[in-house]
Amino acid sequence: MDIVFIEDLRIDAVIGIYDWERRVRQTLSFDIEMAFDNTKPAASDNIADTLNYKDVSKRLMDFVGSSSFGLVETLAEHCAAIIREEFGVSWVRLKLSKPGAVRGSKAVGVRIERGDRLRSD
Repeated sequence: MDIVFIEDLRIDAVIGIYDWERRVRQTLSFDIEMAFDNTKPAASDNIADTLNYKDVSKRLMDFVGSSSFGLVETLAEHCAAIIREEFGVSWVRLKLSKPGAVRGSKAVGVRIERGDRLRSD
């Protein structure tokens, strides 16, 4: 199976459990890997046959930008579900980073993997 990826997709959102976090927008960073069979788009050279990473990015920007979750874990699960359900992706690995959340670290966050990487839909 091939991998389509989106690296360092930055989206501003309300995220966090502390009162101050509920009043500001924070920049989150997403690294996403999605299983997809690229043989058909490679043969046709037609964007309609691809897993269009621009469409995935725009959908996540719209969703995350209007969301207001307490935990990055919850947001990550919702994003993975959107990718799998709306774009027909059988497997996704999603890393959600919250830069600057912990003093002394570049970023903290979660990495989740959902679905079957070997299955072809």
